[in-house]
Amino acid sequence: MQTNGQLFIDGQWRDGRGPALQSHDPATGRVLWSGHAATADDVDDAFRAARRAFPDWADLTLGEREAMLRAYAQKLERNRDELASLIGREVGKPLWEARTEVAAMIGKIELTIRAYGQRTGSSYAIGGHVLRHKPHGVVAVFGPYNFPGHLPNGHLAPALLAGNCVVFKPSEQTPAFGEAMMACWHAAGLPVGVLNLVQGERETGEAIAAHPELDGLFFTGSSRTGALLHRQFGGQGDKILALEMGGNNPLIVRPVENVDGAVHEVIQSAFITTGQRCTCARRLIVPGDDFGQAFVARVAEVASQLTIGAWNDDPQPYMGPLIGERAAQQLIDAQAQLIDSGARALLPLHRLERGPAFVSPGIVDVTGVDVPDEEFFGPLLQVVRVESLDAAIAVANQTRFGLSAGFIGDNEAEYRHFWRRSRAGIVNWNRPTTGASGAFPFGGIGASGNHRPSAFYAADYCAYPVASAEATAPKLPEKLAPGLNF
Repeated sequence: MQTNGQLFIDGQWRDGRGPALQSHDPATGRVLWSGHAATADDVDDAFRAARRAFPDWADLTLGEREAMLRAYAQKLERNRDELASLIGREVGKPLWEARTEVAAMIGKIELTIRAYGQRTGSSYAIGGHVLRHKPHGVVAVFGPYNFPGHLPNGHLAPALLAGNCVVFKPSEQTPAFGEAMMACWHAAGLPVGVLNLVQGERETGEAIAAHPELDGLFFTGSSRTGALLHRQFGGQGDKILALEMGGNNPLIVRPVENVDGAVHEVIQSAFITTGQRCTCARRLIVPGDDFGQAFVARVAEVASQLTIGAWNDDPQPYMGPLIGERAAQQLIDAQAQLIDSGARALLPLHRLERGPAFVSPGIVDVTGVDVPDEEFFGPLLQVVRVESLDAAIAVANQTRFGLSAGFIGDNEAEYRHFWRRSRAGIVNWNRPTTGASGAFPFGGIGASGNHRPSAFYAADYCAYPVASAEATAPKLPEKLAPGLNF
């Protein structure tokens, strides 16, 4: 799809008035999108447009807003190939994976409509008591780069369906796809001012988060930025904040009969999307015996043979580049830090000749090493060897995060024991840690979130409940309260 490097405010495409902003194809380094960031004045214009549009948008019937969301899904369907190509070019995802993201965006619309009805629909009780839900007003959505369509879509669709108006800031690394999404919403007939697109980096985000017209902010991104937002919103009980952040996710492996099946789940957990999913396994916890030794060796063997290439390579690669050269250098530095602390590289992560954003998968044994409790956002897997299941569970829980956790093993009783002791919002058995259904809630505890799960439960933070006792006319009761005379 063609992009013009502009913002979309109050129903009009316009140039940003801030610093120059670009995105690049991580496989080639070529400029993909070029424009200007939104200034504080641009952000103010976006909020004012959203506030003006709010009463009429909220007054529409739910069915009318549902029709608008379905029209948007039709625009996504009509442009699905171009959208997938744009994800591939701007993020580096292989085309096969980019196509799954667009499919998830399309599928999200009907899930959102169903979730609204189940989580925030109206209900009536005997005696004239009614439960309804109302939108917050004007909310902001901050999108990430790793799923530039699917993840912001998971905030935008339920927010709009509930009757909110939105100021949307995509990741500064994926402005082109954010613009393409906005074009699809606009083509679907969304009324003027209901959804406004502002592009930019930290300064733009700060202007959004501090705006007096903001009623809520829905964020997907790093725990560091999320913590800053949480502190900024401290004492502002009138604003709702939903944080969806990353994790230092553990994956426990116990003896299994189907070793290659288990290895497949590890590869899918650690290295899919070049390790750039918030649910990717970061720590592989295995028995410190012959099985564990052989299992890790097999994981390293399979990982060393993964095909790595550009989004449109033929045949398709398993992994693409990281989002950029800086991300690659951060991973190389993280691996060096681990090795300096005493870790042993079983499969060294290194930069590839294909380009500065391309890296190979890395596996590092950190058993007995004091390592930082950080999310290394890429294909770098740490191995920890333990002597028992309880020791494995203890290691798994040694993190301030709590997004996803996985257990691979044939013994269901062991899994149930792990499930009871684990601390995470997503806990999987013999499935990748990256496996999650949009028909269920998605979110974590600890430094991974603030108890506002997204996906099917996003409806909960997009509207607030209103309980009403109602009658068509006032009347005197048959029996008056003592001391009351008419």
